[in-house]
Amino acid sequence: MEQRHLGRTGLRVSRIGLGTLTWGRDTDEHDAADMLKTFWEAGGTLVDTADVYGDGEAEYLLGRLMEGLVPRRDLVISTKAGSVPDPDRLVDGSRGHLLAALDASLARLGTDHVDLWQIHAHDPGTPLEETLQALDLAVSSGRARYVGVANFCGWQLAKAATWQLAAPGRTPLAGTQLEYSLLQRGAEREVLPAALDLGVGLLPSSPLGRGVLTGKYRHTTPVDSRGASEHLAPFVEPYLDDAASHIVDAVTTAADGLAVTPLQVALAWVRDRPGVAAPIVGARNAQQLAAALSVEALSLPDEICRALDDVSAPVHRYPDHDWSTL
Repeated sequence: MEQRHLGRTGLRVSRIGLGTLTWGRDTDEHDAADMLKTFWEAGGTLVDTADVYGDGEAEYLLGRLMEGLVPRRDLVISTKAGSVPDPDRLVDGSRGHLLAALDASLARLGTDHVDLWQIHAHDPGTPLEETLQALDLAVSSGRARYVGVANFCGWQLAKAATWQLAAPGRTPLAGTQLEYSLLQRGAEREVLPAALDLGVGLLPSSPLGRGVLTGKYRHTTPVDSRGASEHLAPFVEPYLDDAASHIVDAVTTAADGLAVTPLQVALAWVRDRPGVAAPIVGARNAQQLAAALSVEALSLPDEICRALDDVSAPVHRYPDHDWSTL
């Protein structure tokens, strides 16, 4: 698998990443092992997790698999901290919480460092400079090699990345992770321009539109799908409207014309967008993951990309476009 630099750093990651959102909850150790082995054998390196996935079980499971299945040195381990199971405070970006969470993640993963450590979301209740200082301390102590943020909007990313570049000794942000697909192009409004300008690589989550872009929901909801899952159905439901259906039809038409699958078309589109380092793919089993990894050999023709761009184009007007063009 092709390797890409994450932003303007020396960190190289496989251009498809493996997500672990369901590990330790819906995905058991057997399926997780099969997926990790399939990913590794295909040349994949970037494995993305978080301290809240499965209430910590995803990290714990990944750590166990690294002990005997896949060498730690062959993987780029990314985890996140900051989300908390507190209805009154969904995000805790305080220095104390973040560093304690990192120590707990390292213990569950069974490693002395992570390759990429990300703040899971912006915390309006904590000064940003305090949150960012935790990133610097993680790197200076050797507990993290590179750092980034997740789910930051454009101004938040620009402020954070600029702060880190403003003084010697601060660690530049390597990456930013947020949802990006043909069904969710909000990142193009401000996040992507900021990331490109400041040298931050984009790691798209849900690059298949929460599974909808595979076409599996066109006529019904498969009983074994996330859309039929009690706790994940609300996650899928927003992308089952008429607007999404129109885009899925276009993806399916493109796939038919290229003799590939809608999954491959949708994933190739987001993988090769400007500023993207590696879409993070979540799969239910090794067979699903192998289908996603088969996109490695596919590059979409320019005319197909333009058609998909047009059919899924979000409305971005003033002030994103020059006022004189309105």
